[in-house]
Amino acid sequence: MSETNVTEAVPFFKVSNMEAALRFYVEGLGFEMTQKWVVDGKVRWCRLEHGGAAMMLQEFPREGHDSWVPECKVGEGVSVCFICQDALALYRAFRSRGVDASTPMVGNGMWVTSLTDPDGYRIDFESDTDAEEESVYEEGS
Repeated sequence: MSETNVTEAVPFFKVSNMEAALRFYVEGLGFEMTQKWVVDGKVRWCRLEHGGAAMMLQEFPREGHDSWVPECKVGEGVSVCFICQDALALYRAFRSRGVDASTPMVGNGMWVTSLTDPDGYRIDFESDTDAEEESVYEEGS
């Protein structure tokens, strides 16, 4: 095969409450819903995009065909890192929307701010920096 066949990897999160997940990702983090599957007037699946990154969400049924009742928060132990141009700008934007993002610090040569979504998925936004390792962001700097 002379050309690349695989073009992207898109995390697919099962969520317990689509409305809460969309508030977090769209209203809180600024993702845009670019595709959706609606059943009985309710979004059951969607693709969200932010810049060049994407993810998919689907609310799982608790009863009937294809039902699933998880034993814990479905996102526990799962983390996704979004590499971006300016994690500090995103941190400030998230905080201005009332989202509880962690204070950015430098790890592995990158500013990192982390969040946990309503289902326990850890979301990291990271950007390259030449700041000293383990530096902590200070408001107003």
